[in-house]
Amino acid sequence: MDAGGLRCALQSPLLRYPNGSGYWGRFMGLALLLIGLIDFIGVHVFVSLRHSRSALISRIGERPYRGVFSLVSLVGLGLIIYGFARYRADGLIPVWSPPSFLRPITELLMWPAFVFVIAAYIPGTIKTTLRHPMLAGVKLWAFAHLLTNGDLGGMILFGSILGWAVYDRIALKRRADVGGPRIPVGGIKNDLLAVVVGTLIYLAVGFVFHPLAGVPVFGR
Repeated sequence: MDAGGLRCALQSPLLRYPNGSGYWGRFMGLALLLIGLIDFIGVHVFVSLRHSRSALISRIGERPYRGVFSLVSLVGLGLIIYGFARYRADGLIPVWSPPSFLRPITELLMWPAFVFVIAAYIPGTIKTTLRHPMLAGVKLWAFAHLLTNGDLGGMILFGSILGWAVYDRIALKRRADVGGPRIPVGGIKNDLLAVVVGTLIYLAVGFVFHPLAGVPVFGR
């Protein structure tokens, strides 16, 4: 390769690093994202393996188990957040282009997703109807994001979370033990409170968190 060809190669968009962007930046971001997903989802899948979980608790004790579980989960979550942010900052890898009409559908679906998650902690008829509103909210959240994220990193992240939530819901149906202590279920007042709190969080995420993260959603 002559000097001119080498100069052109070094100026390729895949190898340039303006503001930290480039092929290796995206690669590192995706690698950290994948490691974080394997960590985070793996430790939660382990929880569904009740016999293995019970054996580990019997070996090390309840409190050490909870401590290890929390630590591994936090490490995985941190890697997911940092890896995805690094990947986005260094340039998305497009796979397909979602049509613009899907954006308001995603924004609409996110509202009940937040309400469902909150309903898991303020149980009422929403919880008794859905049985596992947390997983319902996570599935809806991941599906909604898949509609409008056609890049490789987004598809990996939201597709993995959706797949885990579906798996966990199936595992819960087959679980023989009763699990943790049940939260007393209230009535319609709890549902109204879950809707109010979920709506406030939905608006805060849409109007405050996303713009601060550099990813505005409303009014795009």
